[in-house]
Amino acid sequence: MQIYLDYSATTPPHPLVIQRVQEVCGQSWGNPSSLHGWGNRAATLLEMARMQVASLIGAANPDEIIFTAGGTEADNLAIFGITDQYREPQHLIISQVEHPAIAKAADFLATQGWQVTRLGVNRRGQVDPQDLEKAIQANTVLISVIYGQSEVGTIQPIAELGAIAKKHHITFHTDAVQAVGRIPIDLRQLPVDLLSLSGHKIYGLQGAGALYVRDGIKLQPRLYGGGQEHNLRSGTQNLPGIVALGMAAELAEETMPQEIERLSRLRNFLLNRGSSSPHLQITGDRHARLPHHVSFALRQDSPLLGLTGKTLVRQMNLAGIGISAGSACHSGKLNPSTTLKAMGYSDQEALSGIRLTLGAQTQMEDIEWTAIALEQILQRQPTVLLA
Repeated sequence: MQIYLDYSATTPPHPLVIQRVQEVCGQSWGNPSSLHGWGNRAATLLEMARMQVASLIGAANPDEIIFTAGGTEADNLAIFGITDQYREPQHLIISQVEHPAIAKAADFLATQGWQVTRLGVNRRGQVDPQDLEKAIQANTVLISVIYGQSEVGTIQPIAELGAIAKKHHITFHTDAVQAVGRIPIDLRQLPVDLLSLSGHKIYGLQGAGALYVRDGIKLQPRLYGGGQEHNLRSGTQNLPGIVALGMAAELAEETMPQEIERLSRLRNFLLNRGSSSPHLQITGDRHARLPHHVSFALRQDSPLLGLTGKTLVRQMNLAGIGISAGSACHSGKLNPSTTLKAMGYSDQEALSGIRLTLGAQTQMEDIEWTAIALEQILQRQPTVLLA
């Protein structure tokens, strides 16, 4: 029995997406910038995808959607698109639980003289809006806070944070790669200026994403060339990937209400089963949480403390179940999860984090079997698991 529970890493392309991509590759392979019939057909598909993505996130104008090669490029375009406009280093604010596409961009800017404030989070992984208010300086030009945290599933109070940024006339960006298509987002209502998303997180293809840029927000391009994507992202567009993203967005919008209900039910079952273990504790916010997201770490008093999330991933893989771990391996050394450390967990707890994320193909029998397999693994003697 094979059970895939790593949908936050990537999702399998939807069959209708695959079918559409095959049609595009076979019939509409023109360059969208060309003026002849082949180019016009491609351009029509490109703009249709722009409308589909805009509809999913409630963008007022499809032209506010800029296609990129994925979430990382979208994040970088947002960060550097703002900061590159300044001759002298200014101040930006991020959280301590950002994706590396944001955190490492901020690290680089710090080496260039920029002041970077990293907002702390509580034990559930949430930023306190009051902390944001206190962190704002006269030279703050950008605030970027992740929408749904990929490792622990916590949803940030984006409306409150964005409202604070708007009050101070500061550009506000959110990395919504894990949130788009999984929870409702309406940018007509949310005070968000820039928003990143990715196609392969919503049953599209890897290699295509988008940055929402609210009308009136100016960005400095990162790529120069033919002036595609409103002069913000030059280069011939990845039409198959973008069409896949558009169709995936349309399907996500259609199925979201029922999928939120279904996945939340499966998520809660697995959270309850896991938290009943003497070894596991839930990480992240129990309620302000992505509907498909489950995450645990070992309890401080567990005799298994010292067991790493990587080991649990390998053990679950032997049982035919695909999950992921939060700790990172660099140069052969296993490092505690920076997210769990920011949330106040000890080094050993932060080494033990695991993530199980559900998706369209996940059924209750998969979750029941996963719970049994995880319980059986945790019931083994510590000397066996820690060997």
